[in-house]
Amino acid sequence: MNLKYFITGIGTEVGKTIAAAIVTEALEADYWKPIQAGDLQNSDPHKIKSLVTNKKTVFHENAYALKTPMSPHAAAEIDNVKIRVSEIEEPATNNHLVIEGAGGLLVPLNEVETIADLIQPNHRVILVSRHYLGSINHTLLTIEALRARDLNCFGIIFSGEEHPSSEKIIAEMSAVNIIGRIDQEPYIDRNVILEYADKFRNTLTENED
Repeated sequence: MNLKYFITGIGTEVGKTIAAAIVTEALEADYWKPIQAGDLQNSDPHKIKSLVTNKKTVFHENAYALKTPMSPHAAAEIDNVKIRVSEIEEPATNNHLVIEGAGGLLVPLNEVETIADLIQPNHRVILVSRHYLGSINHTLLTIEALRARDLNCFGIIFSGEEHPSSEKIIAEMSAVNIIGRIDQEPYIDRNVILEYADKFRNTLTENED
C-alpha cells in the first residue's frame, strides 16, 4: 500500500526540511513541495535532493514557485499570482509520497485558505517540533487544529537540543505517537540522513497494511 505523508512544523526553522529528507530516504518515497516561497536556486527540493541517496525517489515540480521568501500569500501577491488550493494537483505516483508544507499549519495561502487546506484525510501528518519558550503551546495548538479538521496526526518528530520535560508533557497531553528525535547535529550530510532513516523506518511504516 502506498502511503502519503504530509510534513508540517510548529513554525519556521524547526527542522521540517531535514525531517522530510529523513522520511523520504526511510521510505524511498517520492517528494513534493507544493509551494516554495523564495530561495529558488537553493530551494527545499534542492536541499533534499542533495541529501537523499536512494535511486527510487522522484522529485515532483512545485505547484507554485514564488520568488520572495515570505508567507506564500504575500509572496504570491508580489509575483502577481493567486494561489488556489483547488488548482493544486497532487502528483500521480505508484510510490509513497512525502509532501512538505511551508512554515506552520495556518500559514495563509490567500485570504481564506491556509497550509492546512492542502492536507487530505488520507495523509499521515508528521509534526516537527523544536524546543523554545512557547513550543509546548505551539505543538499542542497545532495538534488541536489538525484534530478539529479531522486530519490524521500520525506522529511527532522532535528536533534540536533535547528537552525531556517538554517532550514528555507533549507526548502525554497529545497522546500522539513519537516517531523519534533529530539531535542538534554538528552537520547534516547523506550519512546522517541514512542513520536517522534507519532509526525511524519501522515507526513510519506502522499499520502500513
